[in-house]
Amino acid sequence: MNTETVSPMVRCDRRGRVGIVTIDRPKRRNALNLQVKRELVEHLEALASDNAIAAVVLTGSEGYFVAGTDIGEMSSMRPSDHVRLETDRVFHVVRQLSKPVIAAVEGYALGGGCELALACDIIIAAEDAKFGQPEIRVGIMPGAGGTQRLLRAAGRYKTLLWSLTGDMIPAGDAYMSNVVSELVPTGQALARGVELAEQIACMPPLAVHAIRDAVRLGGDVPIGTALALERRYFERLFDSEDQKEGMRAFLEKRAPRYEGR
Repeated sequence: MNTETVSPMVRCDRRGRVGIVTIDRPKRRNALNLQVKRELVEHLEALASDNAIAAVVLTGSEGYFVAGTDIGEMSSMRPSDHVRLETDRVFHVVRQLSKPVIAAVEGYALGGGCELALACDIIIAAEDAKFGQPEIRVGIMPGAGGTQRLLRAAGRYKTLLWSLTGDMIPAGDAYMSNVVSELVPTGQALARGVELAEQIACMPPLAVHAIRDAVRLGGDVPIGTALALERRYFERLFDSEDQKEGMRAFLEKRAPRYEGR
């Protein structure tokens, strides 16, 4: 029996109410293999269940986000392997996490790395970072949201241009195409991501949850349905103590004290 100890490839730190998840596989530019995906799921689910954590920042070590999915591991897989091993689970976990997730991108976010960033709520990118969906160059296509999330962010024509050529997308182009939330100087993506996470962590939790749900669910339904959904969330917040506290604090010209109820 193989008793070899496999070193962790993902680390998790807590900074106040912010959880920082770092992919740490620098020799492979943080490429996603099954171990990395499994460890990401474990850390993210632990943060989701931690009441002390209000927001999460996802990043990579040594100046890279994620250079792609590990082709060496994936090359011999069959369709049933993807199903059995749930190779797309981490993307669903990120997208459905109960707390906001901010991607802090330096270097490359390619293939599965781009899809991992797209699964997040906010993407902060260094000015010289590169995004892309190069799967076509190895005989496949994006399979974890690369076509569909790009389509909803950048539109049909950019999505097809990038997906059919496999070309890298400079962070500036991604920003202009609504794929990136904010550009920062090289080396500052994590600091800015944490700063934003700390700002969001101070907001009323019920309102944060409602806004995220309205945006995520509303983007995939007709505008009339989305507006009705938004209105229902808006109305429901008037049953919360946070709504009363927030408005009372505003009128009394003091800082609010939110409790998430």
